Amino acid sequence: MKLKLLLLLTAITLVNTLQAQDSLMLRKIYDEELVNGQCYQNLHYLCKNIGERLSGSPSAQKAVDWGKKLMESYGFDRVFLQPVMVPHWVRGEKEKAEIIDGHTRIPVAIAALGMSVATPAESITAGVIEVHSLKQLDTLGEAGIKGKIVFFNRPFDPRFIETLSAYGTAGDQRFMGPSAAAKYGAAGVIVRSLTESLDNYPHTGATLHLDSGKNIPAGAISTIAANRLSALLKQKGDAIRFYFKQSCRQLPDTLSYNVVAELKGTENPDKFIIVGGHLDSWDLAEGAHDDGTGVMQSVEALRILKALGYHPKNSIRAVFFMNEENGDRGGLKYAELAAQNKEVHIAAIETDLGGFTPRGFGFDGVSPALLQSINHNWKKLLEPYGSGELVSGGGGTDIDPLKEKTPGVVLIGYLPDSQRYFDVHHSANDVFENVNKRELELGAASMASLIYLIDQHGFN
Repeated sequence: MKLKLLLLLTAITLVNTLQAQDSLMLRKIYDEELVNGQCYQNLHYLCKNIGERLSGSPSAQKAVDWGKKLMESYGFDRVFLQPVMVPHWVRGEKEKAEIIDGHTRIPVAIAALGMSVATPAESITAGVIEVHSLKQLDTLGEAGIKGKIVFFNRPFDPRFIETLSAYGTAGDQRFMGPSAAAKYGAAGVIVRSLTESLDNYPHTGATLHLDSGKNIPAGAISTIAANRLSALLKQKGDAIRFYFKQSCRQLPDTLSYNVVAELKGTENPDKFIIVGGHLDSWDLAEGAHDDGTGVMQSVEALRILKALGYHPKNSIRAVFFMNEENGDRGGLKYAELAAQNKEVHIAAIETDLGGFTPRGFGFDGVSPALLQSINHNWKKLLEPYGSGELVSGGGGTDIDPLKEKTPGVVLIGYLPDSQRYFDVHHSANDVFENVNKRELELGAASMASLIYLIDQHGFN
């Protein structure tokens, strides 16, 4: 009986000692970042000296070259490039659009959707049919759609607390709407920008070319323009016409790269914990929140650990993925090479929801019992720093391919406050000035903290 009691007390003492050590390390991580952080100044350089970084563009290559030099300057154990062929879509001349109401022509803020085709050289002018779902196209059929411009005008559902859910339920009209409308002979498509914000900035984003036999021009119009067009259609119906012109085109695929930094593990060098975001961005602005903040936080997490003299048990990587926005070629290539090299990935963290105030992390690939254990062991450690929401459901576009290629990996999505992200997402508003320094730094420290906890304790 005395022996059992002694063993129990020893176990409790050991647990308390480990938790105290973890608590102290997390405090050191946050102190290092909040006093000596470099991700904000690095983000400033990325945004102001390089700017937009659409895959295949000269500026994307400039970002690769600079990103590699930045990683090398921190003295990580290894920095390397992973070659990957990426799509090369160009916007061309600035788009033009107008609502035509009799003799009145009302200018409209518009941006071509990524991967869209150009209008004919003389533009498109046609009547407009407003719809709120892809199913409506089937009801209207060719008789109601042929020769017209289809206007997808389903807004964000404001009832969702997490705005990513609203984006998810509105996004099909941009992703698949143009292809679906083409099947019925539409002349073109315009889509209400995917944002809750009421502004005059069109929000671009990729559209998919499905097997409809024809690609038609497609652009996003601002929410203010969408409301005005909808109101005029309700008043005057077929009398309203729409004009738009865009000159985007698809060029041959070009060579680009993922950029990878590594701290080698002392016990398990062939097992990996990775953290990453995507280096490419859309071309309307600087790609600050999408995803400049993510890549700068990722490399900062490694810099923090190295600055503290931490020697990880497992190898830790920061990955700047290329081509998340219009192809996911970088994420697919990373997973392919991981499988080819027989690399065991313990965990992959993606940060691609902006550099806002940290809330926590979502976990994919864990059982309810394991998630409960994660909360039991780590929630109290992360809560003082605002990152204690450890919930089911994680991953991200760039790390999702690892699930198939490297079985057993836990996919983790960084969860910042979501309320402002879609105000800037894919728009001309996504600039450095809209990033808060302290929020960015807190996010970097939260990622470094989670990496440390996974490295020390795993998911047992």
